[in-house]
Amino acid sequence: QINFVACQLFALLAAFWFRIYLGPSHASSAVRHAFATLFGIYFAVFCFGWYSIHLFVLVMMNYGIMNMASIPNIHRYSFVVAMGYLTLCHISRIYIFHYGILTTDFSGPLMIITQKITTLACQLHDGIGRQAEELTAEQNRLAVKTRPSLLEYLSYLLNFMSIIAGPCSNYKDYIAFIEGRHVHMKLLEVNWKQKGYDRLPDPSPTGAVMYKLCITLVSLILFLTLTKNFPMAYIIDNEFLDKTPFLSRLGYLYVVTQAAKPKYYFAWTLADAVNNAAGYGFSGVDERGTFRWDLLSNLNIWNIETATSFKMYIENWNIQTAAWLKRVCYDRAPWYPTALTFILSALWHGIYPGYYFTFLTGILITLAARAIRNNCRHHFLSSVPLKIAYDVVTWVVTQLAVCYTVAPFVMLAVEPTIKFYKSMYFHMHILSILVLLMLPIRPQAHSIRKPQNQDTQNSLKSK
Repeated sequence: QINFVACQLFALLAAFWFRIYLGPSHASSAVRHAFATLFGIYFAVFCFGWYSIHLFVLVMMNYGIMNMASIPNIHRYSFVVAMGYLTLCHISRIYIFHYGILTTDFSGPLMIITQKITTLACQLHDGIGRQAEELTAEQNRLAVKTRPSLLEYLSYLLNFMSIIAGPCSNYKDYIAFIEGRHVHMKLLEVNWKQKGYDRLPDPSPTGAVMYKLCITLVSLILFLTLTKNFPMAYIIDNEFLDKTPFLSRLGYLYVVTQAAKPKYYFAWTLADAVNNAAGYGFSGVDERGTFRWDLLSNLNIWNIETATSFKMYIENWNIQTAAWLKRVCYDRAPWYPTALTFILSALWHGIYPGYYFTFLTGILITLAARAIRNNCRHHFLSSVPLKIAYDVVTWVVTQLAVCYTVAPFVMLAVEPTIKFYKSMYFHMHILSILVLLMLPIRPQAHSIRKPQNQDTQNSLKSK
């Protein structure tokens, strides 16, 4: 943990230096690629020692696949090799380290690299191996038309801004950033003249970085105070279960779940700030004319804490991983996209049994929540009081459903997970099954069937 924080703080300083002294106007793309790659390799070795060899082995294996495999199969081979290697490393954590988390746990960076490898392979397949009319608008926009050089490939996968904590980004966005086209490319996607600018502006990320560092500091304080004092393990303590009524246990479950969040808020927001400090992560101009630096943001804390649906919560938590799952699985799955996406998410996270309890429960609750929303929500939109009442009830249910779902993710093992669900009387499982049995399920259109001239956002509605 100390190595992680030290590396990320050093990466933050290096990112400022990178933007000021190695900006596109001061250095060539090759120099920027080389610097980002060498610093990333140094951080990996510093944090993980000899374990970092796993990162480099996976990167080089897939570089060989990218150059030797046929385009129609490049995404399949890359996916199998990357996910297979990641899974073998996950297995070693259980059978060698017995559920312990290594002080030199390299699985996090390996997970991010796996995302990037499979993302690039799919986008390369889209750009070279498929016709434009077969792609959605998003796939067409992100398609990669030529195989990257070795330096570009290494820079994309191992750059110092994302080697430790991510996030995953699209290859075309990263290359545009290195070449100095990133900000202008995003500005040209909106009509910046209508935003009140008479010439193409040059936005600075300093304000966004300072804001995110403030969130990081608050998250760190909360982690050091709340997380240690409200352990998840207490909710299955025998004395606690014997003396605490069910509703009180539900309330405490919400508290301990809230206490587990700050470490994720800290790590993801700091990683976002590092990328912004380097000048990467600009996403355009909002309706008020404010520059946005959330292209790589991994969470929206306000939307998470005020979510009134399971879907809304998922869409604002680990955003870049959700985008990866959508692009490599959901949009390409020939059948059962929701189930396959949850299963891939569980496999990517690891092979701890608790992960599978969480994601399989998530499938059930997602389907039930979708059925309730499709069949009931429109009845509460006729008046403001009804809408407010609906929002309050769905907020409470959503927050408790998330707590119920993610508890096994923290517990990891089978025995405490079963003990927890027994103490909760499996109530969310039972309610979800009853909902699915009683309410009609409307068929969902699948985005893979839609041509590029249709709005790809329709594919998200079915999630």
